[in-house]
Amino acid sequence: MSMSAWKRAGVSVAAVAVIAGVAGCQDGDGKAAGASSGKHQAGQTRDEMTKVIQAAYRKTADANSAKVKMTMDMQMPAAPADSGTMEMTGIQSWNPAGMDITMTGSALTAADPEAPKESRMIMLDQIMYVDMGAKRAAEMDGKRWMKLDLKAAAEASGDPAAQKQMTGGLENMNQDPAQQLALLLESPNLKHVGSEKINGGDTEHYKGTLTFEQMLKANKQSEVMTPKERDALVANMKKLGMKGYDTEVWVNQDGYPARMIVDMKMAQGAMKMRADYTDYGAKTSVQAPPAKDTFDLFEMLKGLKGGAPQG
Repeated sequence: MSMSAWKRAGVSVAAVAVIAGVAGCQDGDGKAAGASSGKHQAGQTRDEMTKVIQAAYRKTADANSAKVKMTMDMQMPAAPADSGTMEMTGIQSWNPAGMDITMTGSALTAADPEAPKESRMIMLDQIMYVDMGAKRAAEMDGKRWMKLDLKAAAEASGDPAAQKQMTGGLENMNQDPAQQLALLLESPNLKHVGSEKINGGDTEHYKGTLTFEQMLKANKQSEVMTPKERDALVANMKKLGMKGYDTEVWVNQDGYPARMIVDMKMAQGAMKMRADYTDYGAKTSVQAPPAKDTFDLFEMLKGLKGGAPQG
């Protein structure tokens, strides 16, 4: 395989990494717990808001799946204006975790104009598969699906720090809307904004803000970090200008989140993600691609370690 093919493969890997990174910043501890009561915007008390979101958490956790349409917008001053947009549409399941989505948007082609304008991603059994497209398949012995087994790569590395990072990233990629609801309840300034129509349905709109330290405390992956590692992470995020993030949820009349928005601002730019959920409890049939159409990225990288062919 040529080096140019591997460079193009890296574009899809980067797109997948974006998803993982945003999911990681959302990850909650999976426990719906409220805080002290008091009057808040639109007349609801903290206890009233907590009851609504706790009920939505329980229903969402029990549903185990939903159809999702997600839009991501990354605005970085050094990047072209349209280089950070992506749309993802498909189905997501949790308990067990799985995902089958189609990705479109300029984020896929910004680094490589020849990259496919649409790509499918499947996640199953803690393994990710990315469809590289027919053109790339011709450069990869006809195999169009790239397999990323981060857990296997972590174990092979023999590096405990790398293992924590990779396996923690996998947990974060399994983020589901129930976990986001749990994290929202950690916000000290949770507010009920009011009643709104979302996709034609009646909803109640809630929002809250968390600092990065609060996010880290709520994130179950931080439990495996040492105090030194945690302090270093906080220091690095402060250098990036990351102060925290705003999260919003619209709970429909059936008690499920119809929409969620996460907005993160940093010194070098901003990232905003909107996810619309429908068909909670939808039957899922996420399946891995045929082995004959799949190549293992890490296995091939090990083969190239001694020297890669040019092209």
